[in-house]
Amino acid sequence: MAIILFEGSLTLKFKDLSGHGSMVRNLCTFGALITWVIAAPVAHYAMGMSWEMAFLFGAIVTVTGPTVIVPMLRTVRPSTKISNILRWEGIVIDPIGALLAVLVFEYIVSTQDALSHTLFAFAKTISVGVIIGALSGYLMGIVLRNNLIPHYLVNTAVLTLMLGAFEGSNMIAHESGLLTITIMGIWLANMKRVEVDDILEFKETLSVLLISGLFILLASRIELSAMLNLGWGSIVVLLVIMFVARPISVFISSLGTNLNWREVALLSWIAPRGIVAAAVSALFALKLEALNYDQVELLVPMVFLVIIATVVIQSLTSVKVAKMLEQRAPAPYGFLIFGGGLFSRLFAKELMVQDVTVRVADTNWESIRLARMDNIPTYYGNPMSEHAGRTVDLSLYGTVLVISPYKQLNPLVTYHFEHELGKGAVLGLTVNEPQKRASHQVSESYAAKLCLFNEDVTYAKLAGYVNKGGTIKTTRLSDAFSYEYYEKDYQKRSIRLCAIEPNGKVKMFTSLKNIHPKSDWRIVSFITEEKSVEASTSLI
Repeated sequence: MAIILFEGSLTLKFKDLSGHGSMVRNLCTFGALITWVIAAPVAHYAMGMSWEMAFLFGAIVTVTGPTVIVPMLRTVRPSTKISNILRWEGIVIDPIGALLAVLVFEYIVSTQDALSHTLFAFAKTISVGVIIGALSGYLMGIVLRNNLIPHYLVNTAVLTLMLGAFEGSNMIAHESGLLTITIMGIWLANMKRVEVDDILEFKETLSVLLISGLFILLASRIELSAMLNLGWGSIVVLLVIMFVARPISVFISSLGTNLNWREVALLSWIAPRGIVAAAVSALFALKLEALNYDQVELLVPMVFLVIIATVVIQSLTSVKVAKMLEQRAPAPYGFLIFGGGLFSRLFAKELMVQDVTVRVADTNWESIRLARMDNIPTYYGNPMSEHAGRTVDLSLYGTVLVISPYKQLNPLVTYHFEHELGKGAVLGLTVNEPQKRASHQVSESYAAKLCLFNEDVTYAKLAGYVNKGGTIKTTRLSDAFSYEYYEKDYQKRSIRLCAIEPNGKVKMFTSLKNIHPKSDWRIVSFITEEKSVEASTSLI
């Protein structure tokens, strides 16, 4: 559980909170308390739980699940604002909810002066978690910044030190470790000149394995009959948590913010519970069983019912709810084109005519100025910069096309966006300039990405064709005019650029993949003169 929370906290950047930090703060404080005070009485009256067990259950279900929220957000594709709020809430509220459950547990098991004992435990846990978390994050950041650990040992060292901080914190203050590693991860993620990308990739892979194993282990302790024996009262509790507690907590938390009612409604619907709720409930159930407390057998099955119901129901319906509320971003079929030359501008204009989202980025002001005169969305500057990361919404673009003459910058742009968007999401033009010296050749991994359009198309050739009057044309296929007829008619005097499916999805032609367009597809091609490629490039 510590590794899972640490991996999630490494993704939390303070810059992502710009404009809606108050909403996250309110959800993790007032929102959690509202959910707690609503869920606990309902569990007591609807299921006959004792007040102690009801308040422990209410504390556990205040947490949402970052392990299920992040995959859900990838499918739902809400606005960046909503995504950041849900991601921050899911990670920050986990240690807060776990801490609330610890306090309730301490109150339950206290034999005398329970209130003062609980308040002391709260102050001690918060103090230890914040101090050790901040100190550990700072010291680890100094170590990483100054490269004091060999690169091949960084992931192992960070994992070891993080687990050490987790256990050390728990030894000083019971169950303060989750707060410690959350603060530690946030500190590292926002510390200047500390790179956490490699660590994050390693921890993400490890988290997936751990989540799968934990759910199997925890679920194996529950018999199906235990969930079936919960009765109809459990359905009442579930409905109140989903349709009363969550909407009220989100609405009250949103007061004074700039969120509109549609955004509030979507936030109210997406609140799946995850691995932290399952693990915490199992932990306290074991401890209470050892102390022979009554009704402990209701705790874990009820928590798992909430987890299963919220995950399944909200996963199946969140996309439709987001569409209904008009809060779903367009499918990432758009293209970010690096390079604002004349061919790029012609291609961008044609894609816009075909209702494809596109943006041209370049460091050359003249190219950007001409693109803006054609009403093409642009970004003036380095698309790898932090400013671009804040102002360019990458959720709109599924592919980056590198069509620029900047030989030194192109590889950097390629690897940067491949890391951001995933492998295969960046395509570039072939260099097609064989070097005699091995030291002048590009790497095989980079050369494999230079496959845009076909293996003979270079930036110089495209510029030559444009200067000679080449144009871009879109042709719709039909049963009467199939792709075979299209190839016979255009193949010798065109370069096929992309094919657009009837649903709007765009497939780029490359030298590595064969596309077989069908009827009602649209083919976008660069129509050239009927001269040979060699003749046209001699004019460049």
